[in-house]
Amino acid sequence: MKLKTLVISSLSLTLLLTGCGSKKANNENTVKDNNINVESKNEKTIDQKLDQLEYKSGDQAYIEINHNKANLKTTDWKYNHVVYADLDNMNRTSVGNIAYLEHRNLANGSLRSTQRVEPTAWHQKFVNGSAIINRGHEIAYSVSGGISLDGSYKPGLKSGDQNNIKNLFTQSAFSNQKVQTIYETKVRDALKEGKKVIYKVTPIFKGDNLMASGVHMQALSTDETLNFNVYLYNVQPGVQFDYSTGRSKVDKSMNVPTPEGAPNFQNNNSYKNNHHYVRNYRHYNNYHPYHSYHHYR
Repeated sequence: MKLKTLVISSLSLTLLLTGCGSKKANNENTVKDNNINVESKNEKTIDQKLDQLEYKSGDQAYIEINHNKANLKTTDWKYNHVVYADLDNMNRTSVGNIAYLEHRNLANGSLRSTQRVEPTAWHQKFVNGSAIINRGHEIAYSVSGGISLDGSYKPGLKSGDQNNIKNLFTQSAFSNQKVQTIYETKVRDALKEGKKVIYKVTPIFKGDNLMASGVHMQALSTDETLNFNVYLYNVQPGVQFDYSTGRSKVDKSMNVPTPEGAPNFQNNNSYKNNHHYVRNYRHYNNYHPYHSYHHYR
């Protein structure tokens, strides 16, 4: 199946859809009913348009935006820090966070602390022994080493961000572990190579919904060898979410294809099938099978 592409230019925001066996999407091969036009260069307006997208069973779990090129500027990287936006008036992380990262932000996973924050729409449920939601980091623990709660870099801090309420949202286990991880790995690999990276992540909430419909991720290294711009749907195979509340129900008809490049491990939320992994979670995350869980990334 061809990947859906959301093309954003200075003059328009156009959703290009392709089906199985179709040619690569372009301006001449656009499904008219899915065109979204806006005369704006404003990033906030782009995110407002993303909240109009709705996932349909069988679609790809993410789409590329602006031909997968970030709407970021290499010249904006001035010094190592993270801008953690304040919560909105519904206590959601809807504004998004932007990080200016370098090699020293790679975090030691052994220093993870217990997680206790419950973002809006946090209603944990296990299906077939596996948790269906995670505490999704905007700026991942693994690339936020030394970053304090106010976003400044402090050499004395060795761990990454774990419990910052401004950096967490309720995310499906699939979106977190099978999709977002792909892009976090790209950022992490760039930092390992000594590159400086601008990394922006924004959960997208529709209206007054308490659960994000998806997450908009962009990254750009100052040498431009790392450059992506994607929107991930916040969906879970076999589950339907009520995004207004975060509550869910089992729906076996919900099919979400696993994207190419996703980690090969099974859902490590399973407390039945991976006892060693779960023992670590119980220590780091105050684990309870129907209360508190976070993917260990």
